[in-house]
Amino acid sequence: MKGFFNSIVMSAKEFKKLRTLTVTAMLIAASMFIEMFTIDIGFIKLNFAFIAISVIGMLFGPCVGFTAGLACDIVGYIAHPTGAFLPAYVLVAGFQGLIYGIILYHKAYGTEIDNAGKLSVNAKKNIAFIIRIIAARLCDVIIINLLINTALNLHYGFIPAAAYSTAIVARVTKNVLELALDLPLLFAILPAALMAYKRVFRMQTRRAKV
Repeated sequence: MKGFFNSIVMSAKEFKKLRTLTVTAMLIAASMFIEMFTIDIGFIKLNFAFIAISVIGMLFGPCVGFTAGLACDIVGYIAHPTGAFLPAYVLVAGFQGLIYGIILYHKAYGTEIDNAGKLSVNAKKNIAFIIRIIAARLCDVIIINLLINTALNLHYGFIPAAAYSTAIVARVTKNVLELALDLPLLFAILPAALMAYKRVFRMQTRRAKV
């Protein structure tokens, strides 16, 4: 529990850093761009905008992740207004960023960059990070997609009450299939994003010292 509260405090302090705000804004913009290329293949709609939010949560923690999730949903609605604006769904988008921040922030230590700029790999920590990625995506799918969003869809009448159980079964099938694509992407993109972030800002730090 102490580690959780420390994570919250450290993430809140990230807002004071210009690079946090800059990188977060860039990733939110990337999320909006990815959203434009949603792939609809019948009963499955592939949308990988969550990847940008997962990167924000990993780099800057639950507070920044939560705020970025809210911003993504609001900006997305402004850019592509469809239907009524429902604050409940905005809050849910914030919770998505919160999940990735809680599970991944300061946990990605499997691969590090030494003072010479070379990569050092710790296999055990890499495996632990992969397990955390799986846990984060599963929490996102189960808590956000299956439980909360389905309940909201029922509450607002998007799903008839009589069809609730059928909707749950259909969404479970859909999300299981999507996981088969989502997880390999996260395994590849999250470590790469972390290494890129470390390389860029370590280089900037060195230049500042010269």
